[in-house]
Amino acid sequence: MSASNSAKVNPSVSDYSDDIAQKQYKGYLRKEKLSTAIGRIIVGIIILGLWEGLSGRLFNEFWLSKPSAIIKRIYELAVSGDLWFHVSFTLQEALIGLAIGMVIGTLAGILLALSGKIDKWLSPYIMALYSLPRVALAPLFVVWFGIGMTSKIIMVIAMVVFVALYNAYEGIKNMDHDLIDMMKTYKAGKMKVLTWVILPSITVWILNSLRLNIGMALIGAVIAELVGSNQGLGYYITYSSSLLDITGVFTGLVLIMIIAVILEQFIIQLEKRLLKHR
Repeated sequence: MSASNSAKVNPSVSDYSDDIAQKQYKGYLRKEKLSTAIGRIIVGIIILGLWEGLSGRLFNEFWLSKPSAIIKRIYELAVSGDLWFHVSFTLQEALIGLAIGMVIGTLAGILLALSGKIDKWLSPYIMALYSLPRVALAPLFVVWFGIGMTSKIIMVIAMVVFVALYNAYEGIKNMDHDLIDMMKTYKAGKMKVLTWVILPSITVWILNSLRLNIGMALIGAVIAELVGSNQGLGYYITYSSSLLDITGVFTGLVLIMIIAVILEQFIIQLEKRLLKHR
């Protein structure tokens, strides 16, 4: 009798223990996130505090400016409307180029990984193209496509496409190919194999390349603007540099870093949503 009673009680006890363990784990994650956020804030305060305090004392303020002057300049740009004028142009180039480059690179990586012998034929040429210094191509793109947005977008594509290609390629090579064979056994079409098996299997690789390419996209956009443009953060940095306005140069650099951090946080949230049930 007691054995049967304990058998009836045990499942509820087990469920209760699992609930406690889950709550404890969620509490641990919340504490971990809070401590990470606090740690990042402290590091930022220390860096900015040292920069502000040493500027004009240990080193000349003219060469490295200081955080308070940069914040003041950002405020002035925001009030005048120049902030959005330059930021929107650079952001538009970076996001359009990033989207196109990710699609082209990911599809090319998938096709290359599944192509068999063609992979071996093309690999040295792809490596040769990858080894090209894309920075040196920026003047050519300006000559070919003008100083408008098109040349900047193409520059961004050139910066991000190979990272997307190699990540998708490695994702395919490391996935379980028995899943593809099983889908073929059930006579699934190529699009179903792609959408049901391949893309879900390499989602982590795609998101990883997307995070890496945020910085590459911004670098590509700014480099293209440095070469030839009349708008954007790259143009603002060049213009400030020509006037020996070091605060203006650092303002442009800080804005680029802020954009990169915001975009990365957006990708992190997207990653959590997509990988929530994996």
